[in-house]
Amino acid sequence: MAFLTQPPPLRQGDRVRLVAASSALSAESLDRLAAGVALLTQWGLVVESFELPQRRWGYLAGPDHQRAADLQLPSDAPADGMNAVRLWACVRGGWGAARLLEIPDLALGAGWLLGFSDVTTLLWARLAQGRGGAVHGPMLTSLAGEPPWSQERLRRLLFGEPLEALTGEGWQGGVAEGPLVVANLTVATHLLATPYLPDLRGAILVLEDVGEAPYRLDRLLTHWRLTGLLQQLAGLGLGRFEACDDPEGEGFSSAEVLRERTADLGIPVVAALPVGHGGGGNAALPLGVRACLDAVAGRLSLAEPA
Repeated sequence: MAFLTQPPPLRQGDRVRLVAASSALSAESLDRLAAGVALLTQWGLVVESFELPQRRWGYLAGPDHQRAADLQLPSDAPADGMNAVRLWACVRGGWGAARLLEIPDLALGAGWLLGFSDVTTLLWARLAQGRGGAVHGPMLTSLAGEPPWSQERLRRLLFGEPLEALTGEGWQGGVAEGPLVVANLTVATHLLATPYLPDLRGAILVLEDVGEAPYRLDRLLTHWRLTGLLQQLAGLGLGRFEACDDPEGEGFSSAEVLRERTADLGIPVVAALPVGHGGGGNAALPLGVRACLDAVAGRLSLAEPA
């Protein structure tokens, strides 16, 4: 996978389009969405008007064509200039984004695309197209609840300012550099053997997940091992695996499964990175940029500006 050129940094006055590509918004999430929009406004960004809370089709935030339209601009909309959309911010995850990839010539928008979890589908589809601007980071319904350091990290990334390294736990020693790819493990697994799987050879891959029992993590990672994809990586980072342990405490823990399934890959592995679901912060990371994974120091850093 080649390193990708990123869009120009945001500036105050740039426009933001909200995207509901996955599950419908719940009534209790509306205040969180408003708080996330308010934070973007504090950063000097202009958020387009939206009617997302009223949209529902079963468990999805509208029919496929309606959710796909969030990613598209009217034919008379400017592709550049003062009124162009510079940030496409996803509001929540759940399920549904992968359905949009069945739409021919789905537009993924120019500029930055922000989200995680189910939005992994759209981020990776963009990578597979060889396009930069995909950011694995908080949704608009979770942004206001992020700790201040995480909010500031996202702002700095979008506005082109330097980012601090992330600290975790080195499990397998060594130092590696390569293009950075970040994903929800479950969602990414369902992209295997599709045209939307980016080239992971020589990449630094960071995985996270939520609500997957240890045996399911074992099954997912074994699937990856059988494809040979994990063995082609330059390095592997592990974020937060939230609520992934058996409450009864029987069998292996999630950490034991992760450690055992990655111990013989022969590449640097850094665990416990502050990325993904749950408390403690979901550190924003730009995909396709040069990254350095130092398993001796337990650090993940960007080797060049985002």
